[in-house]
Amino acid sequence: MFAIPSTLPDTPGRAQAIVALPGTGSDADFARRAFEPACTARGFELIAVRPDPRGVVAGYRAALDAAAASGPILVTGISLGAAVAVEWAAEHPRAAIGVVAALPAWTGPDTAQCPAALSAAYTARQLRERGLEEVVTQLRSSSPPWLARALTQSWRAQWPDLPDALEEAADYKWPGVELLGSVRVPVAVVGAVDDPVHPISIAEQWAALLPHSALHRITLDELGADPGVIGRLGLESFHESR
Repeated sequence: MFAIPSTLPDTPGRAQAIVALPGTGSDADFARRAFEPACTARGFELIAVRPDPRGVVAGYRAALDAAAASGPILVTGISLGAAVAVEWAAEHPRAAIGVVAALPAWTGPDTAQCPAALSAAYTARQLRERGLEEVVTQLRSSSPPWLARALTQSWRAQWPDLPDALEEAADYKWPGVELLGSVRVPVAVVGAVDDPVHPISIAEQWAALLPHSALHRITLDELGADPGVIGRLGLESFHESR
């Protein structure tokens, strides 16, 4: 945990809102469950962004621009959402109070060995070849129940454009060393120690590269039992020092 002088006070005076960006294939409901309990406890409004599968990253950026039009915001994101949050904050240091970046998947534009990119591309191919329901059935048999439930809901909501969204994620160029080093706002990084798709080594690397950072570690069992653990740990990093 680290203290940020006058960055995120206990009452909602400086930040107009906290904006949450979902991960690849996920939805606003999971982002809300991850961040809303902690936001509510602090009296902040949460804007959980609904991904547009026809243009996920562009939609996220537009939502951040719109939210920041009323004043500074704290940006939160999971996986792909974390990357967009960090990039936007680097570009808008006066509009972003800080970032909570959960489950970062990669560093840099070369994603040939990125597990998340490979998974997104494979799933997109399977969806195009076999259809949604057959792939959902396989998902339920091979994934933890909490993850299968969450993705079944979000995948059905984004169908039939879901393969496009996954291919966009597979082609996405993740923030590199230079960009991460340029972020001037504080960033709380949350990584899962047992997540093969979002390796903890990447979360550790981000925390080392970001100039003002704190790293929190969780397990997938903790995340499945209570997605709010992400928001709780992330926002704990933003206590106002007095």
